[in-house]
Amino acid sequence: MPSRARVPSRRSPLLKLSLRFYPHYSNYYYILKQLCVIKLISVMTDMPLNSDYKDNKPEFTVSELSQALKLAVEEAFSQVRVRGEISRLTLARSGHMYLTLKDENAVLDGVCWRGTVSRLSISPEDGLEVIATGRLSTYSGRSSYQIVIEQMEVAGEGALLKLLEDRRRKLLAEGLFDEGRKQPLPYIPEVIGVVTSPTGAAIRDILNRLRERFPRRVLVWPTNVQGEGAAEQIASAIDGFNKLVSDGELLKPDLIIVARGGGSLEDLWAFNEELVVRATAASKIPIISAVGHETDVTLIDFASDRRASTPTAAAEIAVPVRAELTEKSGKMGARLLPAIQRQLDFFGKEIEGLGRAIPLPLRWVEAEVQRLDDRADRLEITKTNLFNELKALIREVSRGLVNPKQQLLYNNGKLMATARAWHRSLESVIKQKLNELDKASLILEGASYQRILESGFALVTDQSGKTVSAVDVSSGTKLGIRFFDGDIHVEVKSGIGAKMASKSSLNLKKPSRNVDKDAQGKLI
Repeated sequence: MPSRARVPSRRSPLLKLSLRFYPHYSNYYYILKQLCVIKLISVMTDMPLNSDYKDNKPEFTVSELSQALKLAVEEAFSQVRVRGEISRLTLARSGHMYLTLKDENAVLDGVCWRGTVSRLSISPEDGLEVIATGRLSTYSGRSSYQIVIEQMEVAGEGALLKLLEDRRRKLLAEGLFDEGRKQPLPYIPEVIGVVTSPTGAAIRDILNRLRERFPRRVLVWPTNVQGEGAAEQIASAIDGFNKLVSDGELLKPDLIIVARGGGSLEDLWAFNEELVVRATAASKIPIISAVGHETDVTLIDFASDRRASTPTAAAEIAVPVRAELTEKSGKMGARLLPAIQRQLDFFGKEIEGLGRAIPLPLRWVEAEVQRLDDRADRLEITKTNLFNELKALIREVSRGLVNPKQQLLYNNGKLMATARAWHRSLESVIKQKLNELDKASLILEGASYQRILESGFALVTDQSGKTVSAVDVSSGTKLGIRFFDGDIHVEVKSGIGAKMASKSSLNLKKPSRNVDKDAQGKLI
């Protein structure tokens, strides 16, 4: 980029023209603006502005030109205050805030970076007239200029009051100010929590008044009561008191006082923030608001359970006067004792009158004792008579009864005779059945399969164990022959076919008794 040229010491023709047509632009900022334009032209041309040289002017890229404009504008307007109405307010996902400041004739784009947004003393809204402090800069992406906002305040008390009224109506519509949701205050709280500045006069007024009326344990949650971050600290203190546990290191308060001294509307603005109002409405502990003087009214007064005109009045509402309670208790005690004595006397006379109609207890007891003795004598006589009657009845009944021992001996004899008869009958039956079994065994043994084999016969079967005849045997057939003392296996070499073989064609030898059951023989 070409080096910057020094602005001519004498007024440039452009500045003269500007002052001729706009004499009211003699303001400092407007003069700076004209000088900025002159300087920018000097930088671009790198030549004196009054030069008549018109050829061979240097070329600039768009980026170079935009950067030159940015430097010139930021240098000329490094710190400005602009008054205007907020419109098109947008909070980006990144946390940056974009808006437009406008008046009757012009608009100005504005941007507030994320770190600055969290430090603003007010909550920007569309339609709110504000005074924005910052620096002018350019945005080359849209070829526009904008103000980078560093601070923001409401423009005038009238705008604050309008904002306050709009916010009050909004919260009222949500039901945060309903009387039905407000909690009763404890008569004598054990612990009182105070949300205020530890160095302000409000805490001293509260402590002094509590000490005079009824000393109580006080927990102070120190906060800022105006300026940056005050609303967040106050809301956090209210939530913190509610989160304490009754059996913890710090006792949970029974009552909370939110207090500060008087001030302007701007000074008390932290108590008008939605964050503080919603924390107050959500508190489970009753809250007394004591903000400002009696004429000062903030939104927290509508959401709290009780409003006090001053911090001193809040302490008076929180506790009664102990001396008055002591005196009142003494007077009531002095009146109560005679009343109790009169009641005792009255009831004593009533009891005495009722006692005259009641016989003496001792005489009543004597009559009952005599009646009891009479009943006891009659009971003894009845008992003796009843015992004698039972003995006679037993004797009469026992005459018709058999001696159990004799009855048992008789029944036992009958049982033994029956058992002996059954025993004899059973022995006879068993002998008869054994004889029949022996006869059947002899018959079965004579007709048994083994006896037939011992007579010289043999059993011929095929491989499946089925009995075969001569007509079923052919050459190569494997047969099994069973004798009385074992089995042999043979194979037929010359088949008989359909003809019956003669007994002479077979040379059958009686196998020895020790022949192997698995031995194979051949029939030739």
